[in-house]
Parts: sequence; structure tokens; C-alpha cells
Amino acid sequence: MKTYCVYIMAGASGVIYIGVTNDIERRVVEHKSKAVPGFSARYNLTKLVYFEAFSDVRAAIAREKELKGWLRRRKIALIETVNPRWKDLSAKCRVAIASKDEPVTACHPVMSCHSERSEESLRIIPLKQREILRPTKRDSE
Repeated sequence: MKTYCVYIMAGASGVIYIGVTNDIERRVVEHKSKAVPGFSARYNLTKLVYFEAFSDVRAAIAREKELKGWLRRRKIALIETVNPRWKDLSAKCRVAIASKDEPVTACHPVMSCHSERSEESLRIIPLKQREILRPTKRDSE
């Protein structure tokens, strides 16, 4: 079964990039080696700080678009729910994806990967952080 991943790369400056791929290992190597000129090469985005795996490419693309529509503070809160120290998860993603028969959210085993995933993520975030994640006018557009 083919696996598609939505992922977030980050750099030392705090810049983040959200993308979708059918080969997370290859794509992370491309980001780290700056093999593809563009945004991630320009801003030195070398750490995989968040990812979700899907079996359906349409669901992965929909999730990527959803995350790209969020405000920065909401994206940061999502990353920090599963990776509070912003460690590079590139080694972990290989193991998590290879060891499962079904799609998984590799960063956080409690979360599922489907269209209601964002609602579920709000339920497991501590109340203090949930205030940051309240939908804004921009999020609902």
C-alpha cells in the first residue's frame, strides 16, 4: 500500500514549510541537501518537526491545504503537541511508517489520520493551548 505524508520542515530561524509527498525519506533528504532550489533551500529548512501518514492521496492533500490555511501560532501549537523541543524526526518517520500496515500519525499515536483529524487534535491539546487554537475569521474562510 502506498503511503502519503503531510510534513512540516523547520529551520534554525523558526521558518516552517508544509508539504505533501509520496516518499517522505526522499523528500527529507532533498530538503536537507538543498537538492531542489526554492523556499526550503533558501531558508535552510533541515529539520522534519512534524508529519502525518495517509493511505489516500486526496486526504493527504486536503490535510496539507488545511494546515497551510492555519495561522502560524496554530501550526506551532500543533507541532509542539507532539514535538515540544522541535527535534528532527526524520529517523523516527522511517520506523513509524515502515512498521505499520495502516496509515498512522507517526508523531502521535493517539491521533488518527482522516478528515476529522484536526477536530480530534484540538480535543487532546491541554486547555491552556486550546485558547491559541480557537478558529479565527481567517481559519474559517
